[in-house]
Amino acid sequence: MLIESVPNYSEGRRPDVVDRLARAVEATGGAYLLDRTSDASHNRSVLTMAGEAPAVERALEATIEVAIDAIDMEQHTGEHPRIGAVDVIPFVPLGTTTLDACVVLARAFGLHVAERFQLPVYLYARAATRPDRVRLADVRRGGYEAIRDEIGRAGIDLARTPDFGPHRTHPRAGAVAVGARPFLIAWNINLDTGDVDVAKRIARRVRESGGGLPAVQGNGFRIEELDAAQVSMNLLDFETTPMWRVYDEVARLAAEEGVGIRESELIGLAPQAAFDGVADHAGVPRQAHPEARFAAAAAYLRLRDADPLMVLEQRLALASAAAG
Repeated sequence: MLIESVPNYSEGRRPDVVDRLARAVEATGGAYLLDRTSDASHNRSVLTMAGEAPAVERALEATIEVAIDAIDMEQHTGEHPRIGAVDVIPFVPLGTTTLDACVVLARAFGLHVAERFQLPVYLYARAATRPDRVRLADVRRGGYEAIRDEIGRAGIDLARTPDFGPHRTHPRAGAVAVGARPFLIAWNINLDTGDVDVAKRIARRVRESGGGLPAVQGNGFRIEELDAAQVSMNLLDFETTPMWRVYDEVARLAAEEGVGIRESELIGLAPQAAFDGVADHAGVPRQAHPEARFAAAAAYLRLRDADPLMVLEQRLALASAAAG
């Protein structure tokens, strides 16, 4: 049962803490750390890991221990919405693993960590047990502070009642969302303006909930270290809405605002098929070398720090070979 998990942690400003999280994965036999990304403005880090399900579960538990020890949500600030030290844990099928199998896994893992760590757990995406928790944004509504203040309040509706765990936030780690979903591409487009209102307007128009592109979520932020406004997006189904279409639409909307695109950045990895779709659109022959097709796709998307090892399959093959 081969799976991927892309947990998000509410820490992006202390490299020593992120190192501890990464080492916890690397020390787990059978779990492969494929990528790590941190963002200081968001104060958030993302680890990409893959392997057989039991090994990935052990690695995730090890990182939860680190996060509870090192991250205090009462002290946390950042641009990105979050509900806990380990904000979200998705289970993603790879190979012949089915999404239904990941749903079973997510629910069992959510119950286990709720009991072990006394963490309130909210099930989301395909693992959700109620319709108002399918969208992660709905689970995160109001952020950590809202959940902390409302989770156990008498007389309110049941919106904040967790699926598993105590009816109070963990004193340091808050809460966690655990789910199962298809492959998601986390992708940002940085504009050549620092005006965050421009990014927010573009995000509202490009995301599905605003009448934009199907299977696209988006929001606008200002990234201080880049002195740029950013359209931050999740592509929930790159086959329904390919990366090139999202890029073209953001470029079109940016032009209407009188600004351009500086670059894009991938958070974590993306499947070969996602880059192949861009290469096909760019007119690169199918028989071209895979690295040439990747390079053409990266150029089309103005992808920062482009590297063929951004391709999930290549990274997993390399990690598996290195492990012997």
